[in-house]
Amino acid sequence: MYTYEHPHPAVTTDVVVFTIRDERLQVLLVKRRNPPFTGCWALPGGFVNIDEDIEACALRELQEETGVSGVFLEQLYTFGAPDRDPRERVITVTYYALVPHDHIRIEAASDASAATWFDCTDLPALAFDHDQVIATALKRLRAKLQYSTVAFQFLPDKFTLSELQRVYEIILDQTLDKRNFRRRMLSYGLLAATEEKVRNGNHRPARLYRPQTPGRVEFIK
Repeated sequence: MYTYEHPHPAVTTDVVVFTIRDERLQVLLVKRRNPPFTGCWALPGGFVNIDEDIEACALRELQEETGVSGVFLEQLYTFGAPDRDPRERVITVTYYALVPHDHIRIEAASDASAATWFDCTDLPALAFDHDQVIATALKRLRAKLQYSTVAFQFLPDKFTLSELQRVYEIILDQTLDKRNFRRRMLSYGLLAATEEKVRNGNHRPARLYRPQTPGRVEFIK
């Protein structure tokens, strides 16, 4: 029988869930009920069971601690600094998800005493290295805006070009030229115009659009 000669690190998962609320990019955090960092805010996550798939663990921990389920996760990065967890040698595999805020209901449970949204520019002190995890996820999100339709995941099934532009501006934290933005978005061929229009205040009605392939993130050519 083979005998292992090297100690084994533990493995966890952590999930960064982004949404847009009140015209701000926000991230879902939980307040830890147990040590270490009792009472501190952290990303939802936990230890991978010995017979559990890693992504299944991420989905399970997210549902157990926040009540959020049925979201698509994309693997982000693996963090493994030797001193990142005071309990033992722990490597974490991180994921991120993008959701419209009105599509999910948050309910803290398991080892989380609370769960709520925080503005990405005004985060509390975080447990472990979760500030680095969120910074990495935000960098990935901003990069994907340039080559994919990832922004569509923050929007309803039908939306105006102004609403789409506002999502880009909130994530990038900058103002974009309206004419250039619209020309660029329409040139990709990834939007389908509907026959519907909506009126916003005294402005003339705006056309509603939908993704050419709803529910999928398309890559911009």
